Amino acid sequence: MLLTLSHAIDTLNGWFGRIANVLILLACVVSAGNALLRYGFSLSDNWPLELQWYLFGAAVMLGASYTLRQNGHVRVDLIYGHVSDRARLWIDIFGLVFFLLPACTLFAWLSWKTLFLPSWDILEHSSNAGGLPRYPIKFILPLGFFMLMLQGVSELIKRFAALHGDVQLDTHYERPEQ
Repeated sequence: MLLTLSHAIDTLNGWFGRIANVLILLACVVSAGNALLRYGFSLSDNWPLELQWYLFGAAVMLGASYTLRQNGHVRVDLIYGHVSDRARLWIDIFGLVFFLLPACTLFAWLSWKTLFLPSWDILEHSSNAGGLPRYPIKFILPLGFFMLMLQGVSELIKRFAALHGDVQLDTHYERPEQ
């Protein structure tokens, strides 16, 4: 049952990963269009610049859980590259339980309570002329941390299942060339 939950979380974050990819492309298109209008036609406005920031910020927040799913986060190789696969699973479990899950829980709650809700209550908009509403992008922060927390739960389930021999995880670590 827990592996089914893990698979559902992985699938959901797969969708968020694809959305993050599209958001990066859109941020590039908006950036190029803004540069063309600004330098080619001397036309400028604040909303394209803000939109570019919003798209990039949303891509980072929504892509973080997908990156964890893909085992793509950076690790500091002090111990990890020198131990067995089983020890790597335990190191991952330790990091998930004592660092990732508490931090994501705290950041999701704080960003919901102190950033999104006050912004939503007043339907906050940018103070720049022609600026965009701010409350939608502020919602992305707690959503991104919540999805990263969910992916952490999925990774925890998979690591415990691997320790019990129920699944095979690739814990292979290749040390960089010196």
